[in-house]
Amino acid sequence: MYCDFFGFKEKPFTITPNPQFIFLSRNHREAFAHLVYGIDNHAGFIAMTGEVGTGKTTLLRTLLSELSHEQYRSALIFNPCLSGEQLLSAICREFGIQAAQENHSGYLDALGKFLLDQHREGRTVVLVIDEAQNLAPDVLEHVRMISNLETERDKLVQIILAGQPELDDVLGRHDLRQLRQRITVRCRLVPMGQADTGDYIDHRLRVSGCRIPGLFSRGAIRRIYRFSGGIPRLINIVCEQALVLAWTRESLSVTPLMASQVIAGVMPVSKRSRVFARLRTWLTGK
Repeated sequence: MYCDFFGFKEKPFTITPNPQFIFLSRNHREAFAHLVYGIDNHAGFIAMTGEVGTGKTTLLRTLLSELSHEQYRSALIFNPCLSGEQLLSAICREFGIQAAQENHSGYLDALGKFLLDQHREGRTVVLVIDEAQNLAPDVLEHVRMISNLETERDKLVQIILAGQPELDDVLGRHDLRQLRQRITVRCRLVPMGQADTGDYIDHRLRVSGCRIPGLFSRGAIRRIYRFSGGIPRLINIVCEQALVLAWTRESLSVTPLMASQVIAGVMPVSKRSRVFARLRTWLTGK
């Protein structure tokens, strides 16, 4: 579609979590460093929280892609709306483990043997559970039981719980205090600032193969930042549609007006009505 017009090798602003397009703002770099520290120091439990669209899944996939198979074994559980037994089954499946018995004890025994084998071979096992705020308390207790698989000196599995801020509320429950006390590394993703937002847009354009200087004008970037609040997913949605609009107009620049038109189209109706109401009041003085 517009890729040929702008000279892109691929679309720069898809909302799928693609590690190829990873952009590490200062906050993202800090979170990434916390994750690496927790894994390499065998912290046991690591928690990462962040609002919807701040880049948690992309950061996690980037992290896992950089863990060499010679030194690490990793698994990502993306759909945690499971029972305890279903979760254990999913973990075994992701690690390629065959359980002698397909029940709770069978999965746990097979997982324990796998962890000991990997430990003897000098590998670190990493289990990532994304959208962990959706885990039921009794399922989180199963996760804690997995962490009990350890030697006298070391944790056999490093577990990353990633989720929206509601995860903190879940972990704050009194009946989960044993799990909460085991979380020794925590990090939080926050939206980007305006400077990082501009750098983020430029970065994704470069990765896509763009050779057009200033494709997004500074004014357009300012409007995109004000609308998105620095949340990557919202930035991607607006930038994608802004490129489509520029293409239809055969323009090699996304202007502030184009950005405003796209934002008006993607803004929720209720919010759009409030904006128009404020504008009407300002114009009429009523």
